[in-house]
Amino acid sequence: MATPIGNLRDIGLRALDVLSGVDAVAAEDTRVTARLLERHGIAKPLITAREHNERRASRRVLDLLASGKAVALACDAGTPAISDPGALLVSAARAAGYAVTPVPGPNAAVAALSVAGFANPHFLFHGFLPSRAAERRGVLAGLARERATLVFHEAPHRVRECAADLAAVLGGGRGIVIARELTKLYESIHVCRLAEAEAWLAADPDRIRGEFVLVVEGAPPPGREAGGEARRTLEILLESLPVSRAVALAARLTGARRNDLYRLALEMKGRDQ
Repeated sequence: MATPIGNLRDIGLRALDVLSGVDAVAAEDTRVTARLLERHGIAKPLITAREHNERRASRRVLDLLASGKAVALACDAGTPAISDPGALLVSAARAAGYAVTPVPGPNAAVAALSVAGFANPHFLFHGFLPSRAAERRGVLAGLARERATLVFHEAPHRVRECAADLAAVLGGGRGIVIARELTKLYESIHVCRLAEAEAWLAADPDRIRGEFVLVVEGAPPPGREAGGEARRTLEILLESLPVSRAVALAARLTGARRNDLYRLALEMKGRDQ
C-alpha cells in the first residue's frame, strides 16, 4: 500500500481502513510507519521488511498469512517495490497462493511530472541512476535518443554530479524540473535548462538537501533538430547577441525548435572557448 511521501495528511481513506483492519504491517522502517500509525490513532504489530532482510521477512509474513492473518506492506514513502523494497515479498505471497491487492496513493514521480509542464504524453520512469559516474553516463547514453520524458530519483549527495552528467550526455538544451522534498515543509520546484542545472544547485547549499525527483525532456523527434539554415542563422546572431536572445530570434526566423537551437548554441560557445 502507498503511504505519504512527506505530508502525513496525504493518505487515502481506503489506506486508513486497510491499516485499521489488518493484523500486522510489514514496513521498510518500523519507526517511520509507527509515526504514521500513531498520527491516525492506529496500533498494529510491525514487521521490519527492508532490502537486506526481505527474504527473512517474507517467511514471517507467509507464516502469518498461513494462520489466517491479514498483513499490509508499506515502505517509508510512496509505493512498495517502486525504488523501494517489496517486490520479493509480493512475489513470495502470490507464489504461495495468497491474494495481493494494491492500495494506491502518493507517488513522487507522478507528482513531479504533474508540475513539469512538459506536453509529452509519454514518460519513462527510471528511478535511481548508478552511483558510479562511468556507469551513470553509460546508462544515460542508452537513454539519449529516448523521446519520452525521463524521470529519475536522486539522493542529495549525488544530485550535482547527476545534473552535470545529464547535461554532458543528453545536451544542455533540454529542460529539467528539479523537484526537491515534494509535499514537505521545504518543498521546492525549479525549472531550467540542463546546462544551468548543476550551477543552480551549487549556488546554495540548501538546494541540495533532501530527496529529489528529476524530470528531463525527452529527445526531439527525428528531423526536428536544427538544420543547416538554422545553424548558420544562429552562428551569425551569436556573434553579437547573448545566447538566450540569439536562440529566440533564430527560432522566429527559421522555425527550428528552441530546445535544439539552445543546445546547438551551447555547443558553439563551447568550441569558441
